[in-house]
Amino acid sequence: MTTPFHAHSPFDEHGAEYADVLQAADAVREGRRLDRRFAEALYSKASLHTLAELAHAVRMRLHPEMTVSYVGDRNINYSNVCVCACRFCAFFRPPGHPEAYLVSREELAEKIEETLALGGTQILLQGGHHPDVPLDWYENLLRWIRSSWPTLHIHAFSPPEIFFWSKTFGLSVPEVLRRLKDAGLHSLPGGGAEILHTGVRARVSPNKCTAEQWLQVMEEVHKLGLRTTATMMFGHEEEPAHRLDHLFAVRETQDRTHGFTAFIPWTFQPAHTQIPVHPLPAPAYLRLLAVSRLVLDNIPNIQASWVTMGPQVAQLALFYGANDFGSLMIEENVVAAAGVSFRMSRREIHQVIRAAGFAPVQRTMDYQPVKPQPEEQAGTD
Repeated sequence: MTTPFHAHSPFDEHGAEYADVLQAADAVREGRRLDRRFAEALYSKASLHTLAELAHAVRMRLHPEMTVSYVGDRNINYSNVCVCACRFCAFFRPPGHPEAYLVSREELAEKIEETLALGGTQILLQGGHHPDVPLDWYENLLRWIRSSWPTLHIHAFSPPEIFFWSKTFGLSVPEVLRRLKDAGLHSLPGGGAEILHTGVRARVSPNKCTAEQWLQVMEEVHKLGLRTTATMMFGHEEEPAHRLDHLFAVRETQDRTHGFTAFIPWTFQPAHTQIPVHPLPAPAYLRLLAVSRLVLDNIPNIQASWVTMGPQVAQLALFYGANDFGSLMIEENVVAAAGVSFRMSRREIHQVIRAAGFAPVQRTMDYQPVKPQPEEQAGTD
């Protein structure tokens, strides 16, 4: 994978070859939308100092209050059985594998009760592409959760799961989504996006939905009145230009639907996967994060990823365009399967946010504040 980026001082951008960087920076400061040429100039040539200054200014323009939000939730992976065999995934197991599982209701109930006891307000429910589980299993699961814990927000599944069920059960994508919504689904995570470039996806996840199909599912979700997030996992087999393709595809969809509440980029973690690359360093993550804030002018929130980058880099991300600290993440299995296992309690999250000069605010999926929870309620202490 080639990377045309170099280390720049804050003064590099005054030469003639950086005229487009200066023009792009002026566009940002004047509140004008970045086109592809200006986005490429900033991503490939602007110094980290410039990107931080621009992205943080946009963040403060959108969120002038000195707060950083986070959601109290738990990632529950209902099954690790998957027929996709994505090369970047260390979590899945093929059907019939001795380590394959499908979560029981008893185990799920324990996880939900613990989440609520720790001040959580939602669960994120995702799994693999299981070939032997009927759609009504998921519908009955949603109905049971909603009836048992009526205040719990169910943030569940992903575009690849929805598309897989559509093909498996011979239903349209809107019909699958309608049935899940009627059963209790509240919102959809932006998982399975990886890089929204069909050529890249054909190499790293050839059995998963295409970029166009991922975006199609999201449009249908938004038409039903449900909100979603959007994500990007980068640093595997894509080129920098593909990352910009991803950002502009998300922006164009948001122009039509206005359904994305937040964008969450994170770096690929290669351990135990089939893609032998070195993890991207923190500056590469911060560069992409800042450009995300600058390009995605129609998505209100950008999340930092302490789960993959650790608390120090996530704290720095609060000055590179991020206004949200993600999740309390009481449980996380997919990234952990790739050898990365950062953990933070509520108290630690609050400490990191306050040390950066902001006030921590717990929120819901749609960014409404919730009643403050005692910092002693942790989940990872």
